[in-house]
Amino acid sequence: MEYVGEHLLPGFIGNTFVALAFVAAFFSALSFFKASNTNNDGWKNLGVYSFLLHSFSVLGIIATLFYMLLAHMYEYHYVWQHSSNALPFRYILSCFWEGQEGSFLLWAFWHIVLGIIVLFTSGKWQAPVMSVVALVQVFLISMLLGVYVFGIKIGSSPFLLLRDHPDMVNLPFVNNPNYLASLDGRGLNPLLQNYWMTIHPPVLFLGFASTLIPFAFAIAGLWKKKITEWILPSLPWMFIGVAFLGAGILMGGAWAYEALSFGGFWAWDPVENASLVPWLIMVGAAHLMLVNKKKPQSILLMFLFVFLSFLLVLYSTYLTRSGVLGETSVHSFADGLPGQLIVFMSVFVFLSVFILFYRRKLFPKQTEEEKISSREFWMFIGSLVLFLSALQIIATTSIPVFNKIFNTEMAPPNNAVMHYNAWQIPFAIIVCFILAGSQFFKHHSTEWKWFFKKIAISFFASLTATILIVYFLQIKYVLHILLLFASLFATLSNADFWLRVVSGKAKKAGASIAHVGFALIMLGALISTGKKQIISVNSSGVNIQMRSEPGTDANAENIMLVRGDTLPMGDYYVSYTGQEKEGINIYYNVAYFKKNKNEFVHQFNLRPRIQTNKLMGNVPEPDTRHFLYKDIFTYVSYADLEEANEQENPKQKQLNIGVGDTVFTNNSMLVLEYLDKSIDKKKYNLTENDIAVGAHLQVKTLSNSLYYCNPVMVISGNVLKNIPDSIPVLGLTLYFQNINVNNGSIELLVTESETKESEFIIMQAIIFPWINILWIGCLLMILGSITAAYYRIKNTVKPK
Repeated sequence: MEYVGEHLLPGFIGNTFVALAFVAAFFSALSFFKASNTNNDGWKNLGVYSFLLHSFSVLGIIATLFYMLLAHMYEYHYVWQHSSNALPFRYILSCFWEGQEGSFLLWAFWHIVLGIIVLFTSGKWQAPVMSVVALVQVFLISMLLGVYVFGIKIGSSPFLLLRDHPDMVNLPFVNNPNYLASLDGRGLNPLLQNYWMTIHPPVLFLGFASTLIPFAFAIAGLWKKKITEWILPSLPWMFIGVAFLGAGILMGGAWAYEALSFGGFWAWDPVENASLVPWLIMVGAAHLMLVNKKKPQSILLMFLFVFLSFLLVLYSTYLTRSGVLGETSVHSFADGLPGQLIVFMSVFVFLSVFILFYRRKLFPKQTEEEKISSREFWMFIGSLVLFLSALQIIATTSIPVFNKIFNTEMAPPNNAVMHYNAWQIPFAIIVCFILAGSQFFKHHSTEWKWFFKKIAISFFASLTATILIVYFLQIKYVLHILLLFASLFATLSNADFWLRVVSGKAKKAGASIAHVGFALIMLGALISTGKKQIISVNSSGVNIQMRSEPGTDANAENIMLVRGDTLPMGDYYVSYTGQEKEGINIYYNVAYFKKNKNEFVHQFNLRPRIQTNKLMGNVPEPDTRHFLYKDIFTYVSYADLEEANEQENPKQKQLNIGVGDTVFTNNSMLVLEYLDKSIDKKKYNLTENDIAVGAHLQVKTLSNSLYYCNPVMVISGNVLKNIPDSIPVLGLTLYFQNINVNNGSIELLVTESETKESEFIIMQAIIFPWINILWIGCLLMILGSITAAYYRIKNTVKPK
């Protein structure tokens, strides 16, 4: 069959580039391997040219896929799955890396960028380092092959035709030669239609990619029996990785705060955890490399940290792409070649373990213990604390993996935030205390009297500030008070060290600035989340509690706002002034006032929105008012979308409701009290053989008027009939249409006519006090890490 309008050439070009990239990476890895063992320039040159060809091919894959997305070539499954005609142009980038093929491509892209830099700057390390880099690229590009070898699928091609996809081959459209004429794409996940999603993934994957370079240098160092010489040229790469992976994680927190409605910036989601753990290990590895640069003391541990920083990135990829997390994460993919990912991980785990064991006799024995008064000792202790922190996070996150391996049924924590905080707050306290003091310790040994004299000012200033903050903010938990003091101490101590000890020199500022940034993140997170206040207490007089949700109090956290009414909320008065539809977004305008005597003075407006999506579900997105000392974070927890959506009959809606549940119409709330099986059949002119069930519903208006309604469903022979019931004063008619035998819920058809009742929304509003401390900390930590990397690069002598 010849299909009309298909563009087959881009797919052919894309698949050709994939094959070429795979083969070129393989020959590059092989050539560099041979060059490392023979010192033959011919092999080295072949490795260089092969890697450059590989890089060109990866760029060709990316360019082809971008062209297909821009041209809306829905004949290709990847384009159809991740884009649509209605998608704004600015989100094409998000389409590119939403799927697993695109994210693997993004990862491979950063590897070729970093690989080319290493190719021309690494001197004598070029061949052994690049052989590892190229080998990793072989595995990454294999994820895009989409071929079968002995019946085993290798990779998933982004250039697979829609009609050839296994989920599509038996669908009717395959038999239609003109199927493209009316085809639109499935579209981008609404959660990703945010500007943060155009910058967060590239920065995060640059951080992931940066872990490869120190890993490759470490492998090369063991391979060539240069146990410590590799540290100097790889140290800048480690700090670059710390900076960009940290920045990517923090950008993810900013996205969550701005785009998600859980009310916060960190939820201890398994995929959030999987990106945090490699960063923690990288930070520990960077400090152990500094310790061992001049005097080898903990060589084995340093190698383990460097190896783990890369291997944990592979593991996080497995968690994200394999589907093993199931429904425990909002970020995970349902299916992602788990077998191939396990092989990918296993090869590099084996390589790391093998070369460590093979070169174990080269590790120098520690001749003397580091003194407790030395900077090296506390950097070592700090790295161990980070390792224990990472171990706890990854162990709990991996519960679904343990269940799969050992066929167990361990349950993840019911309250993830409470569980992780209980473990991580003590680790954070210890780290902050180490940050506060470690800079003042000298290398090898420090006089205690001098040390205590240097930290005295920041110690007592922090203690005073802690007492004042505890008093005014009423902080009561001991661990919270300790974290408050430790983070303040770390902030003031490092600022003091930079200003007084190193006289504010820029080249020595990196560590101090990064430490201050980390401490401020801890301080900002503690105050903004520990003292957050839900101000949207329901003052409407209408009970919005759903009886199907015991243990929750909707009225304590959500406020019902009827259009035109003005209600008190926290320090403000709020008024819902109406909705506006802009494309797929429905904005709800809420005005905020302060009362001055008998007059309302307008302060500001917020426009939380609901992004509508028929295929993937509607998504509420918050709107936030930023002040210097607080944020007011708001989102719509319920709104009737029927009025905003253009439908054939906007006055009809289908509702599903269980006994005890509450659902909303335009002008009232319906509560299903019980199902009545004792129907008076004579009243409804039914025969004895007819089966009748009634739905006893309580109807409460926004003005607290109470009504009852009893629609009936009848099965007469093989015919299903409805006997509706109406409340004329509300213009409301209810039809009992069906019963769900699995859960006992019923289907109602509700029709409404014009009434005097107004539309309403239910909204949640949260105050996050002093959250700007956290964002300032994020900027400083990134700036400090980049500064440290910059001066490490300047001070690194190019290897000969």
